[in-house]
Amino acid sequence: MQLQVINSQQADFDIIFKFYDMAIAHQKKVFNKHWQGFSRELVETEIAENRQYKILVDGEVACVFAVTFNDQLIWGDRDNDAIYIHRIVTHPDFRGLSFVKQIVTWAKKYAAENQLKFVRMDTWADNEKLLAYYTSCGFDYVGVATMEKTEGLPKHYEGISLSLFEIKVEQ
Repeated sequence: MQLQVINSQQADFDIIFKFYDMAIAHQKKVFNKHWQGFSRELVETEIAENRQYKILVDGEVACVFAVTFNDQLIWGDRDNDAIYIHRIVTHPDFRGLSFVKQIVTWAKKYAAENQLKFVRMDTWADNEKLLAYYTSCGFDYVGVATMEKTEGLPKHYEGISLSLFEIKVEQ
């Protein structure tokens, strides 16, 4: 099995949104919260800025994710020197291949090469299953952020609390 992490392209636009739709359907089945869709502009910007990625397994898109390099509304004063991972979605046919661990390995390498000190992510504070999974992938739990200002963030951030995770990157 050949696995590659590469930048998404404009040609991947429909695939990315198909993955988001699959993720929302899955979230509705397994948890009491779910994403509420994403703007085309957000994904277009991420692709243009090389911040939207896909994981290929033997040439087939198996997973998508996005990154950012600042997350002030979520991380507040701690928003610095980090790559932030968002919206990891695995196609159902590829579940169980530990893509989060693959993304962590990729992100730690990226961070080290770009003099960033942390790999960070967040999830709903009450999603115990994901909290346990992210710590099993090497993340340290570093606290809860209650979202007060959400302008510019996707709609599902309104009125929620998030668990915050990070990995210190060895330089």
